[in-house]
Amino acid sequence: MDLDTLLSYQWGAMAPEFIILGVATILSIVDLFAPKRFDRRILGWVGFAGILAALAALMNLFAVDTVTILYDTFKLDAFAKVFKLLLLIGAALIMLLAIGYRPKEGMEEFKGEFYYLLLAGLLGTMIMSSSGDLITLFVGLELLSLSSYILAGIRKKHLPSNESAMKYIINGSIATAVTLFGMSYLYGITGTTNLAEMTNVLPQLNNSQYSYLMGIAFFMLLVGLSFKLATAPFHMWAPDVYQGAATPVTAFLSVVSKTAGFVILIRMVVIVFSNTQAGATGVDSVTPLLFKLQDFIAVLAGVTMVVGNVIALRQRNIKRLFAYSSIAHAGYLLVAVTSMSVFMFESIWFYLGAYLFMNVGAFAVIQLMTANNDNEDIAQFAGMYKRTPWLAVAMGVFILSLAGIPGTAGFIGKLNIFMGALISEPAHYILAALMIATTVVSYFYYFGILTQMFFRPSPVDGEVEKKKIPVGIGVAIGICVLATIAFGLFPNTALDFFHTNFGGFQ
Repeated sequence: MDLDTLLSYQWGAMAPEFIILGVATILSIVDLFAPKRFDRRILGWVGFAGILAALAALMNLFAVDTVTILYDTFKLDAFAKVFKLLLLIGAALIMLLAIGYRPKEGMEEFKGEFYYLLLAGLLGTMIMSSSGDLITLFVGLELLSLSSYILAGIRKKHLPSNESAMKYIINGSIATAVTLFGMSYLYGITGTTNLAEMTNVLPQLNNSQYSYLMGIAFFMLLVGLSFKLATAPFHMWAPDVYQGAATPVTAFLSVVSKTAGFVILIRMVVIVFSNTQAGATGVDSVTPLLFKLQDFIAVLAGVTMVVGNVIALRQRNIKRLFAYSSIAHAGYLLVAVTSMSVFMFESIWFYLGAYLFMNVGAFAVIQLMTANNDNEDIAQFAGMYKRTPWLAVAMGVFILSLAGIPGTAGFIGKLNIFMGALISEPAHYILAALMIATTVVSYFYYFGILTQMFFRPSPVDGEVEKKKIPVGIGVAIGICVLATIAFGLFPNTALDFFHTNFGGFQ
């Protein structure tokens, strides 16, 4: 590639990525050469400023039409823009949690790594959002994965953190291998790694043997990505990793990593398999393979909702409980993928946005309540209303939203997915019924937390301890509370933004 060709690309389309990359590089260099007495929290604030700068650059790109550069391997389309918005907002809030994180055993000697590894993981998710090629998609996925493995074990003197990192890297490696195996089938069948070229080649494959091979590729990709999404029965790593990892890392895995997982699922599944014929003759010659395989996604969604909510009933550790809650929410999102209604994209986007605010807010409160003593039992929340009333009210808002109570963003998100399952053709009545039933089951463990906070005495009689809340975490909780209530009462604010900026999926 000559210099003129290189300069001819619209590099401005990658401005958010360049900002995150530049800030992460600067933080790593400063951390390397700064003396030990240097306060690493400054690096966290620089990282937070970098995310805000990337967010501003992204907002400036919303007026730009679809841009593809580097031989269509990087695509800035409406899909990438709206999902990058969620990723950047989620990462900014989690960075505030990371700045205020103070584990009992201390981690000042490697606190700098904490911040730029979060940025590296964020960069991987952004690359995935704009990938138009299997290679760049895989590079983004691995950048996210490798950063997450290290972050999960960053509390080097904490045994559960070491255990979580080991389990995560073993399961993550298996998932990566299976995903790559599925991608190799796609490349072998189409002769290209470019997703746009695949959409041109796949409709021309009339041999029924190709349909079987594409079916194998579909199952490989679905299984590999199911590990990333923590859907049952591929969820076994999530509870241990969520429990052992630092709380900001758990929030990152629960929100940013899960959003990226659904981004890659939609990019791969919708683009590739909606352009593949189910067979060579008859009705199958015009029926997309994706519609023939809907039932398998439906089974995955149903099992995930049931397993996540039922097992959560027996959890006493608050982070393990939220791990199973996260599994259940992945099942709700898979209902939207299964139904493939005209509202699929907006339903998934809105739900991930609502989940972002209510989950990050909940983990911020959990971090405040458990950081000093490492006791993560639900009993830690007993009498919380008397100790820190406004913090208990904030947690109550997040819990109600996670449960899907009217007046919150979580309710609107679930309602959108539920209606999408019913209006699709054919309607998915069983999935809709399962969604209602498992949501009711979730009330038992969600309201159990509320019972502890508002109706149980403090574990220490007469305790009136006042929690000292760091500024960053206080700001994050405030933003999350306002967003959870605002999008619950005025959902059209977010939906109108989506409709204005999402012109279609390409």
